[in-house]
Parts: sequence; C-alpha cells; structure tokens
Amino acid sequence: MKSKTRMIPSFSFKSTSFSALLFLFFLFSCQNEKKEFLALDISLLEAAHEQYQEKSITERRFKHAQAIPLVKGRLGGHFVVEEIGESVEGKKIFQMTIGDGPTKVMLWSQMHGNESTATMALFDLFNFLEAKDDDFEDLRNTLKSKLTLRFIPMVNPDGMDNWTRRNAFDIDLNRDAIKQTSPEAIVLKNARDNFSPAFGFNLHDQQVYYNVSQTEKPATISVLAPAYNYATEVNDVRKNAMQVIVGMNRVLQQIVPGQVGKYDDAFEPRAFGDNFQKWGTSTILIESGGYKDDPEKQYIRKLNFIIILNALSEIANGSHGQYVLEDYYKIPDNDLKLMDLILKNVALVKNETNYGVDLGIRRREADANDSFFVNGTIDDLGDLSVFYGFEEFDAAGMEVVQGKIYETSFKNPEEITMEKSIELLKKGFLGVKVIESLDRQSHAFPILLLKNKTEIPTGIEMGGSPNFFLAKDGKLKYAVVNGYLIDLENPTTQSYRQKVM
Repeated sequence: MKSKTRMIPSFSFKSTSFSALLFLFFLFSCQNEKKEFLALDISLLEAAHEQYQEKSITERRFKHAQAIPLVKGRLGGHFVVEEIGESVEGKKIFQMTIGDGPTKVMLWSQMHGNESTATMALFDLFNFLEAKDDDFEDLRNTLKSKLTLRFIPMVNPDGMDNWTRRNAFDIDLNRDAIKQTSPEAIVLKNARDNFSPAFGFNLHDQQVYYNVSQTEKPATISVLAPAYNYATEVNDVRKNAMQVIVGMNRVLQQIVPGQVGKYDDAFEPRAFGDNFQKWGTSTILIESGGYKDDPEKQYIRKLNFIIILNALSEIANGSHGQYVLEDYYKIPDNDLKLMDLILKNVALVKNETNYGVDLGIRRREADANDSFFVNGTIDDLGDLSVFYGFEEFDAAGMEVVQGKIYETSFKNPEEITMEKSIELLKKGFLGVKVIESLDRQSHAFPILLLKNKTEIPTGIEMGGSPNFFLAKDGKLKYAVVNGYLIDLENPTTQSYRQKVM
C-alpha cells in the first residue's frame, strides 16, 4: 500500500503562531510498519515568502552589479561566501554555503543569462535562511542541521548583463558540460566535483508559450528528472529526483492546479542536468514558464520559493521517499500551443474570395536601453482550434479595417497620454508621428508612435504585423495594436511595451 500524505489544516498567519507546527516536519506511525509524514502547510510557505521576499529586486531584468551586494553582503554572516571563478568578461562567480548537515544539496541558477526568476527566489530564500527569532525557527534549524546547502545564484553573469541566453563566447552553457569550452562551465563542473552533492536543483526559465498538454493552461512550472543515458533508465539516483518532484507537484496542484508540465526526458549528453544525474547527483530541473498578468514573473518567483523550500524540507526529513514513481509519470507533458492573443473567425477577402481564419499572435521581447519592448507578430493563421491564448476573442461578424496616421505631429513621446491615445484610436488612427525620440526608445501607450516610418506596418499573413481595427456595422469596436487587443468602448488598464518606430 502507498503511504498517505496528511495535510496540516490551514491557519491564518496573522492570527495563529506556527511555532508548534514547525516541530512537526515528520510523524512516524507504526501502523502496518509504514512511515507517515506531515507536510508543510501551504499558508506557512506563503507567509514565509511574504515576510522574506527581497524587496530590492522586483523586475526580471536586473544586472550582475545589482545582485552582487546581495551575495557579498553576507560575508561574515550565516553563509560562507566564496569566489569560485570568473566569467569570460571577468565578472566574479560566487558560491554560498549554509548548514552543516550530512545531506549535501546544490542549487544553481541563471546558467542562461536571461532566465532570472529562480535567482530572485534564491535571494528570498537567503533572507529566510539567515533570519532568526521568528515562527520559522524550527524549520530553519532542521534544514541547517540535516542539510549542507550550496548555492551558485548566477552562473552566467555576462549573459545576465546582456540579457542573453548564451555567454560571451555565444555558447549555450547547458550544452558545454563535457567539452567545457567556457570558463563558466568549468566553474560549475568543479563546484559539483568538489562538493559531491546528493541532490541538485537546476533552475531555469522557459518560454511563456508552453502549455500543459491538451489544455489551455500555461505550464507555469515545468519539471524533469533528467535521464542519465539514452535508454532513460531509472536508478536510485534518478528515482530520488523523481520523488522530490512528486512532492513539489503535490504542493503546486494546491496553488496552481493543472499548471505543471513535464519535459521530454530524452537524454542530452552535453547538458549539465543529464550529466549531474549521470555523475551521481539526484537532479531536479525546475523551469519557470508563464502566468497570466505576471509579466515580471513575481508570482512565479513566489512559486519557486515555495516549492524549493518545501522540497528541501522533504529531503531533510526523508519524506520524499514516500512518493511513488507512478505519480511522477502522471504529470502531464509540456506542449507549445499557447499564444498571447488568438483572434477567432477573422473575415478576410483575397481575389474577391471571402474566407475566415483564426489568427495566433505572439509578442516577443527585444532589448531597448536597459529595458525592453515587444514586437507583435502573426505566428500562425488558419484553423487554430488546437491552440490556446492567454487572451482569446471571437471576431465573427466583424470586418478588418486598416488604420490611419494622425496628421498632426507631436514633438516627442512625452506629449502623448493614455487618454489621447484612446481618443485617437476611437477616431480610426492607429499611429501618430513624433519628431524627436531616443534610439530604440520604448513607450507605454496603446498606439503606434512613428518617427522614421511613414506607413503603418501591417499584414495579415505569416510573420505579419498585427495592426488593424475590427469594426461591426461600420463602427470601430476593437483595435489591434502591435498584437495588443484594445476594447474601444471599454478600454481596460494593461501594460504596453512598444518601440518608437
């Protein structure tokens, strides 16, 4: 028989002390010679994040120099902080160690420079681990006495500063585990060899367009216990990783039900995760995906904190061993069927032939002066019934109307307002001209700002720019601006990231 996981009842953090609960990491039961464990309460984990979230970083795109004080500032404190190497461009790479327990756990993040969600969660976890005299003291002490925790929070500082996946050699570090051309890959391999961790957490971000297979739900968190050979066999090392993942999924299903996906476990002989598993470290891959209305991934950051803290607790008390592999294989696969916006039943005319299509639009990021803008693109069109949108709209009964450029120029983007933008859209103007702007300047208005272009970029075709109106009975109802859908009668507040063209 399977052992059961019993949940501690929920309590209000503000009205109830968790001190007594925190003594109960696990409970031994003699019934049927089985071991039953109490699981950490979700409200406890959420309260811990609320209390210890690192407030100095609230956006994904932060620089190495911003983060280093959060590492070096812990010198002489609860953490042992050590410089373990340099990047291609000479930036320091640090590891941080806390705890003196017999089970070694290594966590590394931002191997890909533009994947920072888990890095933010690690800074939150550092705050938690070095705190004292609070309701979490028993949990904290258990982790430190049972585990030795080692963190490398920023493996690829050059990619981090340039907001690129690859390092300054233009090499994907996660395909450099064997050849080790890059100094960062050498640093990570040496860190693993010198520490010999029993468990490893490989922390990444994935495209926001991953969905849970055959559902409309985003794969907000994706997981994998990587294979260590082409046969994708399961030994005790990989089994332990799978069991930890089952525990994480149990927690996530209570918070974001149906929003956990699993990667294909095809063996990649060059990847660090696969090789860590091969070298004897039970390796857990966590990939942070998308969540509606969370562009800076602050909610997903919280999810990372919760599942990592819970996983460390279960490793510390051994309760991950209660989970069965059947539940790992039940986690649904990832798919790549999400769009930012799907417009259904769009009526088009070509060569005097009327036809209807669905339009799938994705808004991809591009760099702009230490910030970013998005480029909306028609990613697919036709029958998109197997795709899903973060936002979906049925355009049946509407016609496509091309937008105009407002005849009066504005001096600069600062003269534009949100109210003026909506007013112009309602009159059929998709674009306005500006005389002055910075190179690659971004703006936050729901209208196109044109400096160098004399026409509105448009085209309902693969790769085309989604800029047009939808009208009904001759009246403009909706504007599609750079892939954003705007209800002209009831405009809602949303975040726009656009570039002066």
